[in-house]
Amino acid sequence: MFIQTEPTPNPASLKFLPGRSIMARGTADFPSPDTARSSPLAQRLFDVQGVRGVFLGSDFVTITKIDGTEWSLLKPAVLGALAEHFLSGDAVVHERPVGEGAENEEDEEDADAEGIVRRIRELLDTRVRPAVARDGGDIIFRAFRDGVVYLRLQGSCSGCPSSTATLKNGIENLLQHYIPEVLAVRAVD
Repeated sequence: MFIQTEPTPNPASLKFLPGRSIMARGTADFPSPDTARSSPLAQRLFDVQGVRGVFLGSDFVTITKIDGTEWSLLKPAVLGALAEHFLSGDAVVHERPVGEGAENEEDEEDADAEGIVRRIRELLDTRVRPAVARDGGDIIFRAFRDGVVYLRLQGSCSGCPSSTATLKNGIENLLQHYIPEVLAVRAVD
C-alpha cells in the first residue's frame, strides 16, 4: 500500500493520503486518545508514540504531533499504523457519538437569521471548506449571533499559527464581502 504525505500550514500537523476513501461523509476530529473510542483507526494511530491528534477527512488523515517529536521519527510509525489498519479490514469509525466530530452541528440561531445562515453555510461549503481540506483540516459552522459567525477549526487548522490570519483575512473578508450582516468571525472550541 502506497501512502503519500503532504505538509500543512501547521508545522505540528502532516496530511496522509492513503489513496482510498476514509470517511464516506463528513469528518471526524479526535483531539485526544480519550475521544477516539468510536474509531479503531484513530485508536491505532494514538498507539503511536508522539501522536497528539487525529483528524479523518474524506480521503485523508491528518496527524498532529506532540511538541518536541520529530516528523522523521514519527512519520514511518504512522505510515505503518495506517497500512496495518487498512490491511486488517477493520472499520474506520464504528459510530459517531453526538459531539464527536459531528459535522455542521451548531447552536440554535435566531429565526430571522435563517436566510443569512443559509448563505454563510453555502459560502463555507463551496469556497472555504475545500481550501481548508486541501490543508488537512476542516471548518465547522457553529452559530451566527449578533453579526458574529462562530466557527470550529479542526485537523491541521486547530492550533495552526496561521489560523487567526485565515479567519480574519480570509474567511471574515469573504463573508463580509457577500453578506454585509457579518461583522466578525470567531473561532470556538
